[in-house]
Amino acid sequence: MREEIYPQGAEVVTVALDLGGPAAARPWIEKARPQHPSLIDQAHNTDEKFGFVNVPNAVWIDEAGTIVRPAHAAHVQRSPLRDMDVPEGLGRLGEMLTEVKKIRTDPDGYLRALRDWVSRGADSRYAMSPDEVVAAARPQPREHAEAAACFEIGQHLWRAGDTDAAVRWFRRAHELHPANWTYKRQAWTLATTAPGEPSDLVQGPTDVYPGNWLDDVRAIGAENYYDVLDD
Repeated sequence: MREEIYPQGAEVVTVALDLGGPAAARPWIEKARPQHPSLIDQAHNTDEKFGFVNVPNAVWIDEAGTIVRPAHAAHVQRSPLRDMDVPEGLGRLGEMLTEVKKIRTDPDGYLRALRDWVSRGADSRYAMSPDEVVAAARPQPREHAEAAACFEIGQHLWRAGDTDAAVRWFRRAHELHPANWTYKRQAWTLATTAPGEPSDLVQGPTDVYPGNWLDDVRAIGAENYYDVLDD
C-alpha cells in the first residue's frame, strides 16, 4: 500500500489482527512496504475496542482523540483480483476468485470521503457528531457480548497450548455472532496455516469448523460481505 494514496494531513496507522503474532503477519506487512506505523495486534484488542468485524475496517479519530466515524469497511484501492480473468482448472481457488469479483467495494468513493474529512474536519458531511457515532455503533445484543467473551477465552486457551479447548470456544463465538468475520477468519486461519508459514488467506474447509470462507460468503451473498460507506 503506497502512502500517496492517503490525503496529506492524515496520520495513518494500520493494524494486523493475528493471534499468530509477528511470524504470521510480518510477510504481509513487508510485502505492503507501508511508510506509516504498522502494528501487530496479537490479542485482538483493537477489534474488541472499536468493533471491527472484518478487514479492512477503519475508524476515523480527530485531533482531540474523538471518534468521528465508527468501524466501517475501508478500501483505498481496487484489488487486481477483481479484474483478472479466472482461468479454468483452479478448483476451489477459482471459485473463491469468482466470489471476490462479486464483493461490493468503492475505493474511489471512500477516498473522496476520507479526503473531504481530512480537508474540512468537523465541517465534512462524513464526520459524525458524538451522538451520531453512538447511534451508528448501535446497542449490541447480549449474544455479541457473549461472543466477545468466548473469543477472548479461545485466544487464552490457544496461547496456553490447549488447542482443542480453544476450538470449542471459537466455535461458540461463531455461533453467537455469525456476522463477525474477524472471529471466523482468525479461527479458520489457525486451523489451516502450516507451522512456520504466513497466515493462510484461503481458509478452506476443515474438520475443525463447520464453516469456511467460501461457503460462508456464498451463504450470505458476496455482495453483502461489506457495508460500503454511503457517499
